[in-house]
Amino acid sequence: MNIQNKTILITGANRGIGRALVTEALRRGAKRVYAGTRSGELQNADSRVTPLTLDVTNTAQIQAAVEKVESLDILINNAGLALYDDLSDRAALEQSLAINLYGPYGVTQAFLPLLTGSRGAIISVLSLSSIAAVPFSPAYSISKAAAFSLSQSLRALLAGRGVKVHVVLPGPVDTDMTRDLDISKASPESVARAIFEGVEKGEEDIFPDPMSASIADSWRSGAAKVLERQFAAFVTERR
Repeated sequence: MNIQNKTILITGANRGIGRALVTEALRRGAKRVYAGTRSGELQNADSRVTPLTLDVTNTAQIQAAVEKVESLDILINNAGLALYDDLSDRAALEQSLAINLYGPYGVTQAFLPLLTGSRGAIISVLSLSSIAAVPFSPAYSISKAAAFSLSQSLRALLAGRGVKVHVVLPGPVDTDMTRDLDISKASPESVARAIFEGVEKGEEDIFPDPMSASIADSWRSGAAKVLERQFAAFVTERR
């Protein structure tokens, strides 16, 4: 999957990794970038960028966005929410699931006909907390783990339709979500570059920063990945 001349939709495109993905997609020669934000506004003078009003929890806005997008090669589910909680508030968990799980599910289902037609790709920007919970942000971790399982399921189910599914598993990135954390963080720009490099190399699971890259080899050869491939084979056998 080469980014050049492709049409890309990015959710959560107004800041952090999302904004960096817009810039990097343009740098790599994307033909058109649909930039989804809740306000529908994005400051970018490039004529290839089309802002979309797209709250991933709003079914009406998702459908309106579908009607504005004529074709699509790559969907990047990037919009997300990170709360710092202790699991004592059910509302925090429900809000996290609404945005981090049901949001990308709804957007993916809505744009799937276009992606099937182009034999395109879905990129899910998740987190290392998808595979190991971060104790001070459990609602976020739970929702990202669920989104990871969603992506793995879609990967197997959509393979026969020619749609590829890539999962991005970054460590801490220097965005608004991690502003108060006094830890080493990767820049959004470097993460965006690594995401597209991983997609162009055909990597299913992308580890786009030094912290995540340190476990990449062990993950790709580990028991969880072996099981994923074995379970995916059940879908192939049933076709």
